Amino acid sequence: MATGLREGMADIARQGLLQTQEATLETRNKKNSLYIGIPKEISFQENRIALTPLSVALLVNNGHRVVLESGAGIAANFSDTEYAEQGAKIAYNKKEVFDADILVKIAPPMLEEIEMMHKGQTLISSLQTGTLKQDYLKALMHKKINALCFENLRDEGNILSVVRAMSEIVGSTSILIAAEYLSNVTGGKGLMLGGFTGVPPTEIVILGAGTVGEYAARTALALGAEVKVFDSSIYRLRRLQNNLGSRVFTSVMQPIVLNKAIITCDVVIGAIRATHGRSPCIVMEETVARMKPHSVVIDVSIDQGGCFETSEVTNHTNPVFRKYDVIHYCVPNIASRVPRTASYALTNIFAPILLDIGEFGGLMNMVWNNPGIREALYIYQGNCTNKDLADMFNLPFKDLELLVVSNQ
Repeated sequence: MATGLREGMADIARQGLLQTQEATLETRNKKNSLYIGIPKEISFQENRIALTPLSVALLVNNGHRVVLESGAGIAANFSDTEYAEQGAKIAYNKKEVFDADILVKIAPPMLEEIEMMHKGQTLISSLQTGTLKQDYLKALMHKKINALCFENLRDEGNILSVVRAMSEIVGSTSILIAAEYLSNVTGGKGLMLGGFTGVPPTEIVILGAGTVGEYAARTALALGAEVKVFDSSIYRLRRLQNNLGSRVFTSVMQPIVLNKAIITCDVVIGAIRATHGRSPCIVMEETVARMKPHSVVIDVSIDQGGCFETSEVTNHTNPVFRKYDVIHYCVPNIASRVPRTASYALTNIFAPILLDIGEFGGLMNMVWNNPGIREALYIYQGNCTNKDLADMFNLPFKDLELLVVSNQ
């Protein structure tokens, strides 16, 4: 009887201990405060910012500190005052921002910026593999940085969240750019993009049925244009049809059909993406030479080399050039044309990630609880944990799981 009573009391005590430990662990994680730095972008015509004032307020209200370099949000029309009112500290010395434990920025840091970083720091930025140099990776590895590439961030649906968001913006914006350069004001043929009763609609050809192509088609159809979409994949064309919920002209890349469509259309949007290396060159120079005068070519793929033989890289200051009397728009960073909208889209992705880092009690705890974040980690404590990058630059590759186990 007494033995049974003692065992019962022991069970109750054990349950009480377990409950206490569980509560203590949760409180400890939630009290983990982050020190987040947002430097001003120095890359050419990069106008976006990673966190908006309202996201800063959310982070500050959760016990985190945010330091912002003065003027960092000006290009996206966010003033220092707006950030300060939401609890951010405004720094007039760039070094003060780089003293933060976590740096969040859009473009990858320059070598002179990496010099200001401290060992063990966490970096969240783009990687831009097309222009990546070995010196950049070695500089990060030397500082033992934990680096996350936001192009590889995946959400719960296994979608590349940042890439998807920017592609949606670029797709819709490309049609609005086309409308601008079709007008008389910019030297176009004086057409209104779209159509209405009694007037033939504008003809638009879209190369590529990915996210950019889908949102370009969606916007063009909403304006009343006649849309033709070409892609090498039947699956992507079918998916586009289903997503749009309306029938549009679709075709595989048949050269005769494609060339005929391009020669007779008013606008061509090039949105062909390459998984590795350069984007394929789809439209030859002789085809562009036969296009109607004052037609518009928008090469969204220019950051990967472009899919028109006549394409040349332009910028937001001088965005167009004419060749064979065809207007070419070949700006690589179209999302920076609408930086405020793009910043809102980015902050919706970055703010929850930063909150999770605090809630889980650190970067690695969050990484192991979120496979979509784990794939984005390409340098951990100075070791290259991305096999593609290691192979590309002949760097030693370290498996992330083995590194974590060995450091425990």
